[in-house]
Amino acid sequence: MRIAGLQKLTLLDYPEHTAATVFLPGCNFRCPFCHNAALVLDPNDTVGDTPIDEFFALLDKRHGLLDGVCITGGEPLLQPDLVDFCTRIKREGFAVKLDTNGSFPEALRALVETELVDYVAMDVKNAPERYAETVGVPGFDAAPIRESIDYLLSGAVPYEFRTTVVRELHEPADLVALSRWIAGASAWHLQSFVDADTVLAGAGTLHAYAPAELEALLPELQQAVPNTRLRGV
Repeated sequence: MRIAGLQKLTLLDYPEHTAATVFLPGCNFRCPFCHNAALVLDPNDTVGDTPIDEFFALLDKRHGLLDGVCITGGEPLLQPDLVDFCTRIKREGFAVKLDTNGSFPEALRALVETELVDYVAMDVKNAPERYAETVGVPGFDAAPIRESIDYLLSGAVPYEFRTTVVRELHEPADLVALSRWIAGASAWHLQSFVDADTVLAGAGTLHAYAPAELEALLPELQQAVPNTRLRGV
């Protein structure tokens, strides 16, 4: 297991918990709006890695200060040692929150059903018809995404869905279609795209909706997912 990035304290990533966030390298998607381009495009770059023993030494010192660990990426479910990593975190007495793109439903189910994950944040990228375009993988079959959505909707684990909204990729009708795909979800957070030098498509390529535009979309989206909220807008 490689930890390619570490945030020692976050009050935002794990709802109602204090946590550390670990960033794992590698992803099967090439979302043009991804802010972690280095983790996606050059997953073998070990500069800035945090040794596993150093990470667990940090956790050992933060009992009583941290509630849990957020595991993000990249796509964490690509990691062959993820089960062992989560097992060790849980053994230390910390909760685990997993960020995933939902493309590995069997691995997601296995982690949940062995009680190695306490909370899941799944990125739902777009309406099914525009999924391949949005994840940057021509011809991508969204069937695994549907399976992960259905599994989370079953209530097997506390969860939230998240969507980064990009003007070039999301028409209002796409978001309405997506809301119907995840109808009944316990929580759906819309995040406005924020440009940066680290964006995979390159700075200045993509654009955000204005906050007022996103606010205006909420009533229709909330017909399918009442707990639809804007985050960071």
